[in-house]
Amino acid sequence: MAHELTVQELEKFSADFNKNPENKVIARSAQRSGVLEASYNDRVQSELTRVFSTELDTDNVTNQKHSGRCWLFATLNVLRHEFGKKYKAKDFTFSQAYNFFWDKIERANMFYNRILDSADMPLDSRQVKSDLDFAGADGGQFQMAAALVEKYGVVPSYAMPETFNTNDTTGFATALGDKLKKDALFLRKLKQEGKDDEIKKTREKFLSEVYQMTAIAVGEPPKKFDLEYRDDDKKYHLEKDLTPLEFLHKYLGDVDFDDYVVLTNAPDHEYGKLYGLPAEDNVSGSLRIKLLNVPMEYLTAASIAQLKDGEAVWFGNDVLRQMDRKTGYLDTNLYKLDDLFGVDLKMSKADRLKTGVGEVSHAMTLVGVDEDNGEVRQWKVENSWGDKSGAKGYYVMNNEWFNDYVYEVVVHKKYLTDKQKELAEGPITDLPAWDSLA
Repeated sequence: MAHELTVQELEKFSADFNKNPENKVIARSAQRSGVLEASYNDRVQSELTRVFSTELDTDNVTNQKHSGRCWLFATLNVLRHEFGKKYKAKDFTFSQAYNFFWDKIERANMFYNRILDSADMPLDSRQVKSDLDFAGADGGQFQMAAALVEKYGVVPSYAMPETFNTNDTTGFATALGDKLKKDALFLRKLKQEGKDDEIKKTREKFLSEVYQMTAIAVGEPPKKFDLEYRDDDKKYHLEKDLTPLEFLHKYLGDVDFDDYVVLTNAPDHEYGKLYGLPAEDNVSGSLRIKLLNVPMEYLTAASIAQLKDGEAVWFGNDVLRQMDRKTGYLDTNLYKLDDLFGVDLKMSKADRLKTGVGEVSHAMTLVGVDEDNGEVRQWKVENSWGDKSGAKGYYVMNNEWFNDYVYEVVVHKKYLTDKQKELAEGPITDLPAWDSLA
């Protein structure tokens, strides 16, 4: 039922506001310093500490800078901690630029697949529009990074350093997105006209152009490199002429991505089901994005078990909620916006997902947990925003924030129940590109 605001209503709203003198005081504070600063809860700093009962031996942090590559950084951070533990080299880092390069080529190929598959749908259909909106984007999921590592291997950070366009992907992402959308119109026309012979030749030309653009913006990946580093005991190591896949299989050969499962907590979806996101798969014929939806206590238990076994945990979360970059605090009560505005802003996790308030906006790495007689107090988080944010790049998260704003953890299947292991093998219920988990 439509409603038109009247002058009388607006005057009443103003009178209601002004009859409480505290509103004027609160308004001055919020308008001068911003609503977050005005609602900041100082008590949080006395409740969150930097001491953890279980903590991995970590050192330097990485920095994704102005890019959406957190999913890739978090995956390579898990791998580098594994490398550091095995070879006593905790400050060793992998090149994110290397796998980012291949993601652009592979993702363009998958984009063309989807555009051709949906050529009979209207251009303004929800499916085609979602595919076009995702063209050239940086964001991703754990299995996307895993698929790239499995196919192309990894290289040390010095073998393919960051460039301006990996540190700030804005310009390249715009140009690549424009190209892919233009290509989409041409491929759709060929498909609609039944010119299948031309499609193959045109697709190859388009992919070659994507390769050219990526090589110009990012640089071509090395085919071979020399592995050279000093370990934590200052012992020198050198092995020459390794390919990226040789390096992966020789030094991290015991890491099998098929042994890992993404547990998700999405209470707006049915629990005990395995969901897929085919619209975000990035490598054709490789790992699929699969999410096993379970209650939150299973994410907690599996993460703690993996940390106690000395392995970091990739996790997807909504980092922009109740977070302070300067201190590195992640606490549900960090900003008391309800108190500031005098209204109830609380929503359930399910309702946040249903309405788009909640989303997986970032990926980070769990590297510690603090328990008191079996009760979780807080978590240690390794971010990929450099050492100037948080405590030298590390964040501390209370368990309430974990329950409210963490949606995914990547854990070894040995930490799952027998039923969950069975569910993780399929069947998969595929979700559309516009689903709350996408």
